Amino acid sequence: MVIMNDEFVFKALADQHRRTLLDALQARDGQTLGELESLLPMTRFGTMKHLQILEDAGLITTRKVGREKHHYLNTVPIQMVYERWVSKYAQPWAQSLAGLKSLLEQEHTMNETPAHVFQVFIRTTPEKLWQTLTDGAFTPQYYFGSRVESTWEVGAPYRYIAPDGTVLLDGEVTEIDPPKYMVTTFNPRYAQGADAFPPSVVRYEIIPEGTVCKLTLTHYDLPVTHPAAAGIIEGWNRILSGLKTLLETGTPLVTG
Repeated sequence: MVIMNDEFVFKALADQHRRTLLDALQARDGQTLGELESLLPMTRFGTMKHLQILEDAGLITTRKVGREKHHYLNTVPIQMVYERWVSKYAQPWAQSLAGLKSLLEQEHTMNETPAHVFQVFIRTTPEKLWQTLTDGAFTPQYYFGSRVESTWEVGAPYRYIAPDGTVLLDGEVTEIDPPKYMVTTFNPRYAQGADAFPPSVVRYEIIPEGTVCKLTLTHYDLPVTHPAAAGIIEGWNRILSGLKTLLETGTPLVTG
């Protein structure tokens, strides 16, 4: 089991070849070993060793597609390192690290092509994590101050409401099995040009592993060329980081 560790992340990022691999996956996610080894001046075995270090640090995830192994970025460790080591020292105008993408390790059963998948390990129980995701008493502490409302049944609407009553986000619950997984449509009402935002889908999956839960959030069909896409990706980074901090410390995450 991979647990995010600052020391592993810093070690992985310290090598130029590994940064080259991350840059390549940022430009085009899901590349195979054969595609990635052509970027480095070394043998196939050497490239495999670098990829394993990145995977051990949680910076990439992999999954088998047929006979080939595909590699994907996981942005959450970068965000956590930023919040821990950069944000509190940065000037107020400093921008957060962003742009890395991710994909989950295991096979999924949905037909859509994943655009972005975020993964984080949280020291909590599935029941407590599920409650924090679906209870409007908790969401203001990590979901940009918004309160979620829904009956959480198949076909039920949901919406995130800002303190001033504005609906920031809404959609419909299409699949749900508490406290294992949930699938919803995704309509960002706050975004510029939201009326023209193509349909997309978000899946939450909770897998208990000992004393922690692995939460994987997959955003399907996210239109990366839409003006709102970059903000949505950054938003997921902050939401998951805030969710982890809240559940593990009992206090909201405060950034610089």
